[in-house]
Amino acid sequence: MKRSIRDVLDQLRSGFVSRARLYDLSGLDRAEAMEVEAAWRDLPVRTRREVILTLVEVAENDFEADFGAVFRIALDDPDATVREAAVEGLWEDEDVRLVPRFAAFLREDPAPNVRAAAAASLGRFLLLGELGKIRPLPHQQAYEALLAACRSLQETLEVRRRALEALAYSGEEEVAALISEAYRHPEEKMRVSAVFAMGRSADERWAEYVLRELLSPNPEMRFEAARACGELGLEEAVATLIELVEDVDPEVREAAIWALGQIGGDEARSTLKRCLRSDNEALREAARDALRELEFLHGDLGTLLIPFDFFDEDDEEEEEEGFL
Repeated sequence: MKRSIRDVLDQLRSGFVSRARLYDLSGLDRAEAMEVEAAWRDLPVRTRREVILTLVEVAENDFEADFGAVFRIALDDPDATVREAAVEGLWEDEDVRLVPRFAAFLREDPAPNVRAAAAASLGRFLLLGELGKIRPLPHQQAYEALLAACRSLQETLEVRRRALEALAYSGEEEVAALISEAYRHPEEKMRVSAVFAMGRSADERWAEYVLRELLSPNPEMRFEAARACGELGLEEAVATLIELVEDVDPEVREAAIWALGQIGGDEARSTLKRCLRSDNEALREAARDALRELEFLHGDLGTLLIPFDFFDEDDEEEEEEGFL
């Protein structure tokens, strides 16, 4: 059935459009995008919010959906919630023309949530620059905007945190100094971001700090420390990560499972296999994914082709131990 953008817009003006019909906003051509742009501002703010948030959710779950044209239109929205969602909706877009736009958001947008979203998105371009996949100019623009935000004492803590996390992709020593400074910050939220940045940096200089934070009383810190151990491939973390598989916090448990898959080794593999017998479906799924990753990174690639139930075949000793 041929779509009609005008029909979709008419439904939006009426205050209701089905989720399925919103797929008609995917893959807009230039003329269609101009129609949407002409109508967008006149839609009630509640409708604009509902539409853009739904499109972000759909795009996250359907890689074939392309709402980039709508997200670009929404970048100019007067509502901060819509602008924030528009930035987040472009999370996979590698168009370097977005860099000056996001840098301007980070410097000038009046809404802290929009500035924080822009900081997180600039991290993507910083990584592309570090990998040599974009030209030096947009890479430098992203780096300088993030550096300024991270250093600004007038900026909110949340925006500074997101800027630090994005900067962690850079191997510059001044970034390492910022991570070190953030780890000593009086606000625990900033220390949590420092540990996140330590893992993202892929720099083993931070090993002792992330290992220490595995034992933090704060579950958010334990979560980030577990993830960082996985990103850094710290074999010395395996014993503690195995203990964290039984953590009281479900997100910490899943982070520990993911990290074991990244690090590999016989102990990690054995623990992940035992997790497959958990009564918790989320943990079973996390363990299956981690085992696949372990075999991909450290094992026989042929294992990737075998059924999941292969991993359930544990020896009697493991079965008698019980788990979870």
